[in-house]
Amino acid sequence: MEALLFCLALSVILAYLWYVSLIKKRNTCKEALSGIDVQLTKRASLIPNILKIAQRYMEHEKSLLTEITALRSQLKQSYNQGDAQQISAHLQQAELLDSKMGQLMLSIENYPDLKADATLQQAMLSYNEVEAHISAARRFYNAAVTELNNAVEVFPGSIIASIAKVRVQPFFEASTKAKAEIDASDYLK
Repeated sequence: MEALLFCLALSVILAYLWYVSLIKKRNTCKEALSGIDVQLTKRASLIPNILKIAQRYMEHEKSLLTEITALRSQLKQSYNQGDAQQISAHLQQAELLDSKMGQLMLSIENYPDLKADATLQQAMLSYNEVEAHISAARRFYNAAVTELNNAVEVFPGSIIASIAKVRVQPFFEASTKAKAEIDASDYLK
């Protein structure tokens, strides 16, 4: 009888420890996602300054500037960090904005006066620094998601996760367009 009670108590303790581990992993994922959002907010704050400077010179790229402004506004909207679909959509929007900013950077090459503007050069340095931080935050997020997903999908974690309503989270994945080679001549017309 004592052995049975000991085994039962040990099972409860192990299940509790696994549950605590899952919750910690889920919270680490949320922290990592928040880290990405902090960097995206920094980038969103820089973008209007870059666009204002660029607007003075780039009359032909008004549609690109408008598109970047719209994407920035969409990205600043809140989303449910517990909903895998909303997380995925948010990360895809961030990737699309990144792609459009890349197009803007290539377009700037057509405007020597703009390229030489000291304010723009400082803004671009800040922008590149934030992009490096976003990249690091994405790596941290993907590492946290890997740990969580492994814990959620492997037995007995899968049982405990379903009881605790801890779900698999989406990875940050670069879009197919972002993975494609860029031909700068497409943007330098």
